[in-house]
Amino acid sequence: MLQVRDLECRRGDTSLFSAMNFELGAGQLMHVKGSNGSGKTSLMRIVCGLFEPAAGMVTWRGENIRELRDEFNRELTYIGHLNGIKDELTAVENLTIYARFAGLGVDESRIRDALHQMGLKGRADLPSKVLSQGQKRRVALARLLLGGTTLWILDEPFTALDVRAVNLLQTVITKHLGAGGMVMFTTHQDVEISAGAHCHINLDAWAS
Repeated sequence: MLQVRDLECRRGDTSLFSAMNFELGAGQLMHVKGSNGSGKTSLMRIVCGLFEPAAGMVTWRGENIRELRDEFNRELTYIGHLNGIKDELTAVENLTIYARFAGLGVDESRIRDALHQMGLKGRADLPSKVLSQGQKRRVALARLLLGGTTLWILDEPFTALDVRAVNLLQTVITKHLGAGGMVMFTTHQDVEISAGAHCHINLDAWAS
């Protein structure tokens, strides 16, 4: 369903990787590896349509994501290094705005349940600025529990999480894959995720 064809990414005059090809299908998990500066985040942002590649293309269901735009975005959840939450808003308010823009038909009780599952009971109505970094990360990751998307692109999703939250996120990802979803992620931590197929890309091997 997701295809990367002859992809090249450049940073200034330096090519981080080139002639990259891979596919990701239903139930598949892709772990993107590489040293710092190898282009992991750049690759994921290209796949999301946030960066323009120097060459090649990304397709979804056989169509260029640049042409699909909103149609592709409705099936995508991207969580990057930054949590993408507003400090002046509560966790509930942040997720409510996300759900509205994502076109998810979820009510406040569903949002509160997702936050509760992520270990934020009693903190859902606090301004996000008073939350710890780990708690802010949980707010961002609670988006995954709202459903509605097929492709998850997760850049270091386990950062700042305690053991309980790491185990929960592993379970959430495993369940998503079991339902036919697709996940592309980076992490420096050892995690255990069950998937129909595991794929690995080491960007150090693609360096020009």
